[in-house]
Amino acid sequence: MRVSRDDAETEAVVFDERFDAFTLHLVREAVAAVAAGAGLNEDRASDVMLAVHELAANAVRHGAGAGRLLVRAAAGVLRCQVSDAGPGTGTWPVQQGHGLWLVQQVADQVSVSSGPRGSYVTAVFRPRKPDDPAMEHG
Repeated sequence: MRVSRDDAETEAVVFDERFDAFTLHLVREAVAAVAAGAGLNEDRASDVMLAVHELAANAVRHGAGAGRLLVRAAAGVLRCQVSDAGPGTGTWPVQQGHGLWLVQQVADQVSVSSGPRGSYVTAVFRPRKPDDPAMEHG
């Protein structure tokens, strides 16, 4: 999905916070509240919480030991960006059952960029209807 200038301008920042290993639990709680506040149903809000927690944990483990979470919302769609300042201990692995793999299973879109100044991962979550086949993750 491409974001047009108009779409980006209508998105509101609903959460912007730095985190480290000691504050990951606070990020998890905040994301759950943000997702519910955006109108996502309980299952979808759980997807968002799980994915963002995995991204934040990856930033701590594979990045510089800390990171930043920026969440934007528009019309029930959440765009969650987790970044770290790098350089870290290596690339974030994409292996079945691991954090980034899990994020790719539950998010509608995931983009990753990494370099000497850090990594940026953005996951987009849209509301789902009960009869949406994408609701089945496996």
